[in-house]
Amino acid sequence: MRDVDVLVVGAGPAGLAVAARLAVAGVGHVEVLDRELRAGGVPRHCAHGGFGTWLNPLTGPAYARLLTTAAARAGAVVRTGVTALDWAGPLSLTTVGPDGPETLRARAIVLATGARERPRAARLVPGTRPAGVLTTGELQQAVHLHGQRIGSRAVVVGAEDVSYAAADTVTASGADVVAMVTELPYSQTTPVRAQAARLRHRVPLLTDTTVVELLGHGRLSGVRVRHSAGRTAVLPCDTVVFTGDFVPDHELARRGGIDLDPGTRGPAVDGALRTSRTGVFAAGSVLHAVESAATAAEEGTHTARAVREWLTGTTWPTGVPLTVAPPLRWIAPNRVTPADHHPYVLRTTTLLNRPLLRVTQDGRVLHRQRTWTAVPNRTLRLAAGWASAVDPEGGPVEVTAGHP
Repeated sequence: MRDVDVLVVGAGPAGLAVAARLAVAGVGHVEVLDRELRAGGVPRHCAHGGFGTWLNPLTGPAYARLLTTAAARAGAVVRTGVTALDWAGPLSLTTVGPDGPETLRARAIVLATGARERPRAARLVPGTRPAGVLTTGELQQAVHLHGQRIGSRAVVVGAEDVSYAAADTVTASGADVVAMVTELPYSQTTPVRAQAARLRHRVPLLTDTTVVELLGHGRLSGVRVRHSAGRTAVLPCDTVVFTGDFVPDHELARRGGIDLDPGTRGPAVDGALRTSRTGVFAAGSVLHAVESAATAAEEGTHTARAVREWLTGTTWPTGVPLTVAPPLRWIAPNRVTPADHHPYVLRTTTLLNRPLLRVTQDGRVLHRQRTWTAVPNRTLRLAAGWASAVDPEGGPVEVTAGHP
């Protein structure tokens, strides 16, 4: 058994940001664990730009190095190649790493375990089991971390931001993108981005289309697709990349009996990112898969303030459940206390043209907000100034989207 003040699980943007803020504030011994051999999270293998700030744009690897260096210089201990296995007590975890098994006990724990894409098997795509079937993360690691060739002709499944990044990686590897395939109609694929991607890669974007079978033995030879109207076709290729469809890496939270939100499938948290387990916080894509690295780092910074307050002896409120009604898909944070001020992020399942968001509790309207056009797989933001009007003893708070 070894004691630390704050234990952070996950050395991605959220975990490194919270560790740096806590260490520089002098809260004591702050330790970060990550099962990967290098810290930095997903940005490590995102070779494209767009990270950092407008004044200092960085590539993903440069951004990862910046965050890792900042945490270390602030005084946090970043340990890689270490896996958190299970809980050994209310605020202690069993781990295993290069030096063998260990049990760590902390005054506060921050879960920043991130998210992962669902692979082909989880999406229930039938067919053979050939080589050449990848997720975006596997593709980027193979190309950008290990310099491997992936094939010569690839089909990208998906039409969201991460799908376009995958198409860029395929092109950077020297392969051709045969097509981008999505089940969504064209109107719900952020048309401006979809058109830009199509022009950039000079490939067709097949909307209302589903991959129904993988073909080939030994190596992928093609994918069979079906349009919503019933037409089928075979796209010859030796690589298929399944993109998007992220799920939180919530195994550690689930094993600890922490309440999970049915919408996000990550830990349920209030505006201070407190979970249902006293002393345990959560931040980043484990809460809502998946947001930008900047959003994850921002949440890490926000969590650091809440952790500092907890270490000084503040209470651990339960919070009121915060839910959404269809066609909204989920909201995070998903519990609310009157003291909350952190903005909320939401997702929708269908295209909504400048919807009016209404926040109600027990039939009482707490807030109205007109927002931008909502597109599936794109984030909406909801201000949190209304939280002070929430009745802590009242029923759940609900967010709906509609017209005036």
